[in-house]
Amino acid sequence: MVSEARRRADLELPERDRMPRWVPRAIGLLMAAVVGLATAAWLLDKLRDLLVVLLVSLFLSFAMEPAVNWLARRGWKRGLGTAVVFLAFTAAAAGFVAAMASVLADQITKLIDAAPGYLADIEQWADEQFGIQISTDDLRAQFIEGGSAASLLGDVAGNLVSVGSTVVNVAIQMLTVALFTFYLVADGPRLRRLVCSALAPARQAAVMRGWELAIDKTGGYIYSRTLLAIAAFGAHWAAFAIIGVPFPIPLAMWVGVLSQFVPVVGTYLAGLLPLLIALLDEPISALWVAVVVLAYQQIENYLLAPRVTAHTMNIHPAVAFGAVLVGAAVLGSAGALLAVPAAATVQAFVSTYIKRHELIESDLFESAQFQTHETDPDETAEPDATDEPESVDASSSRSRDPDGAPETDPSSAG
Repeated sequence: MVSEARRRADLELPERDRMPRWVPRAIGLLMAAVVGLATAAWLLDKLRDLLVVLLVSLFLSFAMEPAVNWLARRGWKRGLGTAVVFLAFTAAAAGFVAAMASVLADQITKLIDAAPGYLADIEQWADEQFGIQISTDDLRAQFIEGGSAASLLGDVAGNLVSVGSTVVNVAIQMLTVALFTFYLVADGPRLRRLVCSALAPARQAAVMRGWELAIDKTGGYIYSRTLLAIAAFGAHWAAFAIIGVPFPIPLAMWVGVLSQFVPVVGTYLAGLLPLLIALLDEPISALWVAVVVLAYQQIENYLLAPRVTAHTMNIHPAVAFGAVLVGAAVLGSAGALLAVPAAATVQAFVSTYIKRHELIESDLFESAQFQTHETDPDETAEPDATDEPESVDASSSRSRDPDGAPETDPSSAG
C-alpha cells in the first residue's frame, strides 16, 4: 500500500504544472458562445423577411400613432381611430397608384404608335445634318402591326400567370405589415405596459423616453415630408399645366411623392418621368420641365425645407445621407426608407445623455463670411523715422483707410 501511494504521488504533476480549474469552464463557455452565435446567425438569415416586416410595421405604427392619439384625445375609440387612419392612407396610396398606372399605360401605347414616325425623323435628321445614311426599316417594322413591339402587351398578358405568384407574395407581405401595424397602434398602450412591467422603474423611464422620441421623430418626419410633398405637387402641377405637359396632375403627384419619400435618388427619379413624357409629346417642353424641376429643387433646399424641418426633425444632411447608405446596405430598400427617422431618433436619444460644455474662442466655430479680419499691430504702426523710405511702384501702391485695412486698387478690381 505504501509503495502504491508513493507511486501515485510520483505520477501526480506539481501544483504549478496543473491546468487551472477555470480553463475547462472557459473552453465550455467559448464553445457555447460559438454555437449560440452560429444559431443566431442562422435564425437571422431564416427570419430576415419577418424582421423586415416587423421593422416596417414598427415604423408605420410610429408614423400613425400621433394621428390616432389626436383622435383618441377627442373621444374616439383607439381601434376605430386606427381604422380611419388606415383607410385614409390606403385611399391615398390607391389613388396615387391608379393615377400613375393610367399615365404609364397611355404613354406606352402612344410611344408604340408614334415610334415609326420618330425613327423616320431621326433618319432624316442624320441625313440632313451629317450626311449619314441610316436605315431604320427593320426597327420600324417591329412597331407596326404584327411586329414584336406591337405585340408586347399580348406577350405580357400571356406571362401574367408566371407573374401571379410574385404578386400574391407581395400582397401577403403587405397584408402582414398592415395587420402588425394595426395591432401595434390599436394596442399601443397595452403593449407598452406589458414591456415595461418586466423592467425596473429606471429602465422603464429610459424605454418610454426612447419610445416617445421614436414617435415624435417619425411623426415629424412624415409630417414635414407630407408638407413638402404638397408644396411640390402644387408648384409642379401649375408649371406642367402652363408648359402643356400631358397629365399634369398625376405627374405632379409623382414628383411630390418620390422627391420627398424616396431618399437620396428620389429627386432625380421624380423628374425623370415627366421629362420623358414631355420629350415624347413635345421636345422643347422637356427643356422647360428640366428647368422647372431644377429651379424648384433649389427653392426647396434653401427656402422651404429648412423652415419646415427645423421644427420637426433636426438632422444634418450628411448624417441623413450616411444613414440611408447604411440602411440600404443592411436591409435594402426598406432600410433606406427607415434610415432617416431611425437616425433622428438615435441622435435625439443620445443627445439627452451627452453633457454640453461652453465653447472656447476659435475662428473655426464661425462661418467664413462672419469672421472679422484682425490686422497685425505691426501693419498699423507708423514707420520709424530712421528707416529709409521704400520706393514703391505707383501701379502696385495701395492706400489705407482710417482703420488700417488695405484698400483695394480700383484698377485691379474684377
